[in-house]
Amino acid sequence: MTMTTAPSQQQHQQRTAARGTTLDQLGGPKGLVYTTLPVVAFVAANSLRGLTAAIITAGIVALAIAVERLLRKESLMPALGGVFGVASAAGISWYTGSAKDFFVVGIWASLAGAVVLLASVLARWPLAGLIWNQATGKGTVWRADRRSMFYYDAATLFLTVIFGSRFVVQQWLYDADQVGSLGFAKIAMGFPLLAVGLVVVAWAAKASDKRLKVVGLLPARRA
Repeated sequence: MTMTTAPSQQQHQQRTAARGTTLDQLGGPKGLVYTTLPVVAFVAANSLRGLTAAIITAGIVALAIAVERLLRKESLMPALGGVFGVASAAGISWYTGSAKDFFVVGIWASLAGAVVLLASVLARWPLAGLIWNQATGKGTVWRADRRSMFYYDAATLFLTVIFGSRFVVQQWLYDADQVGSLGFAKIAMGFPLLAVGLVVVAWAAKASDKRLKVVGLLPARRA
Protein backbone atom coordinates (compact mmCIF):
# COMPACT_ATOMS: atom_id res chain seq x y z
CA MET A 1 0.00 0.00 0.00
CA THR A 2 1.40 3.37 -1.04
CA MET A 3 1.20 6.29 1.30
CA THR A 4 2.12 9.90 0.67
CA THR A 5 4.41 11.49 3.22
CA ALA A 6 3.76 14.83 4.84
CA PRO A 7 6.55 16.53 2.83
CA SER A 8 4.96 15.29 -0.41
CA GLN A 9 1.57 16.63 0.63
CA GLN A 10 3.17 19.92 1.60
CA GLN A 11 4.91 20.19 -1.79
CA HIS A 12 1.61 19.54 -3.57
CA GLN A 13 -0.05 22.23 -1.49
CA GLN A 14 2.78 24.63 -2.30
CA ARG A 15 2.41 24.03 -6.04
CA THR A 16 -1.34 24.54 -5.80
CA ALA A 17 -0.82 27.72 -3.78
CA ALA A 18 1.64 29.03 -6.36
CA ARG A 19 -0.87 28.55 -9.17
CA GLY A 20 -3.54 30.21 -7.06
CA THR A 21 -1.26 33.11 -6.17
CA THR A 22 -0.40 33.73 -9.81
CA LEU A 23 -4.05 33.77 -10.84
CA ASP A 24 -4.99 35.88 -7.84
CA GLN A 25 -2.45 38.51 -8.82
CA LEU A 26 -4.05 38.60 -12.27
CA GLY A 27 -7.51 38.89 -10.74
CA GLY A 28 -8.50 35.26 -11.14
CA PRO A 29 -9.97 33.68 -14.32
CA LYS A 30 -12.89 36.12 -14.28
CA GLY A 31 -10.49 39.02 -13.84
CA LEU A 32 -8.58 37.98 -16.93
CA VAL A 33 -11.82 38.00 -18.92
CA TYR A 34 -12.74 41.37 -17.44
CA THR A 35 -9.57 42.92 -18.84
CA THR A 36 -10.89 42.43 -22.36
CA LEU A 37 -14.22 44.20 -21.83
CA PRO A 38 -12.93 47.82 -21.83
CA VAL A 39 -10.99 47.06 -25.00
CA VAL A 40 -14.08 45.66 -26.73
CA ALA A 41 -16.09 48.66 -25.55
CA PHE A 42 -13.46 51.11 -26.81
CA VAL A 43 -13.17 49.57 -30.27
CA ALA A 44 -16.94 49.23 -30.70
CA ALA A 45 -17.71 52.78 -29.54
CA ASN A 46 -14.90 54.24 -31.62
CA SER A 47 -16.21 52.61 -34.79
CA LEU A 48 -19.77 53.75 -34.08
CA ARG A 49 -19.46 57.13 -32.38
CA GLY A 50 -15.85 58.28 -32.54
CA LEU A 51 -12.94 58.75 -30.15
CA THR A 52 -14.63 60.77 -27.40
CA ALA A 53 -17.46 58.26 -27.06
CA ALA A 54 -14.93 55.42 -27.08
CA ILE A 55 -12.93 56.95 -24.23
CA ILE A 56 -16.03 57.57 -22.14
CA THR A 57 -17.44 54.11 -22.80
CA ALA A 58 -14.19 52.32 -21.94
CA GLY A 59 -13.93 54.35 -18.74
CA ILE A 60 -17.50 53.56 -17.70
CA VAL A 61 -16.98 49.85 -18.34
CA ALA A 62 -13.73 49.82 -16.35
CA LEU A 63 -15.39 51.62 -13.42
CA ALA A 64 -18.40 49.31 -13.52
CA ILE A 65 -16.12 46.27 -13.36
CA ALA A 66 -14.18 47.75 -10.45
CA VAL A 67 -17.37 48.53 -8.51
CA GLU A 68 -18.74 45.04 -9.19
CA ARG A 69 -15.53 43.45 -7.89
CA LEU A 70 -15.49 45.62 -4.80
CA LEU A 71 -19.12 44.80 -4.04
CA ARG A 72 -18.21 41.13 -4.25
CA LYS A 73 -15.33 41.84 -1.84
CA GLU A 74 -12.78 40.56 -4.31
CA SER A 75 -9.12 41.64 -4.42
CA LEU A 76 -8.76 45.42 -4.53
CA MET A 77 -5.55 45.62 -6.56
CA PRO A 78 -6.86 44.05 -9.81
CA ALA A 79 -9.92 46.33 -9.66
CA LEU A 80 -7.88 49.49 -9.16
CA GLY A 81 -5.23 48.29 -11.60
CA GLY A 82 -7.84 47.84 -14.30
CA VAL A 83 -9.21 51.35 -13.80
CA PHE A 84 -5.71 52.86 -13.77
CA GLY A 85 -4.72 50.97 -16.92
CA VAL A 86 -7.78 52.07 -18.86
CA ALA A 87 -7.47 55.64 -17.55
CA SER A 88 -3.83 55.82 -18.64
CA ALA A 89 -4.57 54.43 -22.10
CA ALA A 90 -7.61 56.68 -22.54
CA GLY A 91 -5.67 59.73 -21.33
CA ILE A 92 -2.93 59.21 -23.90
CA SER A 93 -5.50 58.64 -26.64
CA TRP A 94 -7.40 61.80 -25.65
CA TYR A 95 -4.18 63.86 -25.52
CA THR A 96 -2.98 62.76 -28.96
CA GLY A 97 -6.44 62.67 -30.51
CA SER A 98 -5.71 59.25 -32.00
CA ALA A 99 -7.69 56.11 -31.20
CA LYS A 100 -4.73 53.85 -31.87
CA ASP A 101 -2.84 55.44 -28.98
CA PHE A 102 -5.24 53.69 -26.60
CA PHE A 103 -3.01 50.65 -27.18
CA VAL A 104 0.42 52.28 -27.06
CA VAL A 105 1.09 51.60 -23.34
CA GLY A 106 0.33 47.90 -23.76
CA ILE A 107 2.48 47.67 -26.87
CA TRP A 108 5.57 49.09 -25.20
CA ALA A 109 4.87 47.19 -21.99
CA SER A 110 5.09 43.99 -24.05
CA LEU A 111 8.48 45.02 -25.36
CA ALA A 112 9.67 45.86 -21.84
CA GLY A 113 8.44 42.48 -20.61
CA ALA A 114 10.29 40.65 -23.37
CA VAL A 115 13.52 42.54 -22.63
CA VAL A 116 13.32 41.86 -18.88
CA LEU A 117 12.58 38.16 -19.40
CA LEU A 118 15.45 37.75 -21.87
CA ALA A 119 17.81 39.66 -19.60
CA SER A 120 16.92 37.36 -16.70
CA VAL A 121 17.97 34.33 -18.76
CA LEU A 122 21.25 35.97 -19.81
CA ALA A 123 21.92 36.87 -16.17
CA ARG A 124 21.30 33.22 -15.17
CA TRP A 125 18.28 34.13 -13.04
CA PRO A 126 15.37 33.06 -15.30
CA LEU A 127 12.26 34.76 -13.99
CA ALA A 128 10.03 31.71 -14.47
CA GLY A 129 12.13 29.79 -11.96
CA LEU A 130 12.70 32.70 -9.61
CA ILE A 131 9.03 33.66 -9.27
CA TRP A 132 7.68 30.10 -9.11
CA ASN A 133 10.15 28.87 -6.53
CA GLN A 134 9.79 31.93 -4.34
CA ALA A 135 6.02 31.42 -4.40
CA THR A 136 6.37 27.75 -3.41
CA GLY A 137 8.96 28.39 -0.74
CA LYS A 138 11.78 26.40 -2.37
CA GLY A 139 14.12 29.36 -2.56
CA THR A 140 17.00 29.06 -5.03
CA VAL A 141 17.91 25.38 -4.67
CA TRP A 142 16.93 24.83 -8.33
CA ARG A 143 19.87 26.99 -9.47
CA ALA A 144 22.30 24.35 -8.20
CA ASP A 145 21.16 21.90 -10.90
CA ARG A 146 22.02 22.55 -14.55
CA ARG A 147 19.04 20.64 -15.93
CA SER A 148 16.60 22.53 -13.74
CA MET A 149 18.14 25.76 -14.96
CA PHE A 150 17.57 24.55 -18.51
CA TYR A 151 13.89 23.88 -17.82
CA TYR A 152 13.34 27.34 -16.37
CA ASP A 153 15.43 28.97 -19.09
CA ALA A 154 13.19 27.31 -21.67
CA ALA A 155 10.01 28.45 -19.90
CA THR A 156 11.30 32.00 -19.54
CA LEU A 157 12.33 32.12 -23.20
CA PHE A 158 8.86 30.88 -24.14
CA LEU A 159 7.37 33.80 -22.23
CA THR A 160 9.87 36.09 -23.97
CA VAL A 161 8.56 34.93 -27.34
CA ILE A 162 4.98 35.59 -26.20
CA PHE A 163 5.73 39.14 -25.10
CA GLY A 164 7.94 39.78 -28.10
CA SER A 165 5.31 38.55 -30.56
CA ARG A 166 2.73 40.80 -28.91
CA PHE A 167 4.98 43.78 -29.50
CA VAL A 168 5.83 42.91 -33.11
CA VAL A 169 2.25 42.21 -34.21
CA GLN A 170 0.62 45.08 -32.37
CA GLN A 171 3.29 47.60 -33.33
CA TRP A 172 2.79 46.63 -36.97
CA LEU A 173 -0.97 47.13 -36.64
CA TYR A 174 -0.35 50.43 -34.82
CA ASP A 175 1.82 51.70 -37.67
CA ALA A 176 -0.90 50.63 -40.12
CA ASP A 177 -3.59 52.54 -38.13
CA GLN A 178 -5.68 49.38 -37.75
CA VAL A 179 -7.58 50.20 -34.55
CA GLY A 180 -10.10 47.37 -34.83
CA SER A 181 -7.38 44.82 -35.56
CA LEU A 182 -5.35 46.20 -32.66
CA GLY A 183 -8.25 45.50 -30.32
CA PHE A 184 -8.62 41.98 -31.65
CA ALA A 185 -4.88 41.32 -31.39
CA LYS A 186 -4.74 42.63 -27.82
CA ILE A 187 -7.50 40.24 -26.78
CA ALA A 188 -6.33 37.24 -28.79
CA MET A 189 -2.71 37.64 -27.71
CA GLY A 190 -3.60 38.42 -24.10
CA PHE A 191 -5.14 35.78 -21.84
CA PRO A 192 -4.98 32.85 -24.34
CA LEU A 193 -1.22 33.22 -24.85
CA LEU A 194 -0.64 33.93 -21.17
CA ALA A 195 -2.50 30.74 -20.27
CA VAL A 196 -0.23 28.75 -22.58
CA GLY A 197 2.79 30.42 -21.03
CA LEU A 198 1.67 29.49 -17.52
CA VAL A 199 1.22 25.87 -18.63
CA VAL A 200 4.81 25.84 -19.88
CA VAL A 201 6.04 27.33 -16.59
CA ALA A 202 4.11 24.66 -14.67
CA TRP A 203 5.72 21.98 -16.87
CA ALA A 204 9.17 23.39 -16.13
CA ALA A 205 8.43 23.41 -12.39
CA LYS A 206 7.22 19.81 -12.42
CA ALA A 207 10.22 18.64 -14.44
CA SER A 208 12.60 20.56 -12.17
CA ASP A 209 11.06 19.15 -8.97
CA LYS A 210 11.36 15.62 -10.33
CA ARG A 211 14.99 16.22 -11.24
CA LEU A 212 15.84 17.82 -7.89
CA LYS A 213 14.39 14.83 -6.04
CA VAL A 214 16.53 12.48 -8.12
CA VAL A 215 19.73 14.36 -7.30
CA GLY A 216 18.77 14.78 -3.65
CA LEU A 217 18.21 18.55 -3.59
CA LEU A 218 14.55 18.06 -2.70
CA PRO A 219 13.01 15.39 -0.45
CA ALA A 220 11.95 12.37 -2.53
CA ARG A 221 8.52 10.80 -2.21
CA ARG A 222 8.61 7.71 -0.06
CA ALA A 223 6.51 4.57 -0.41
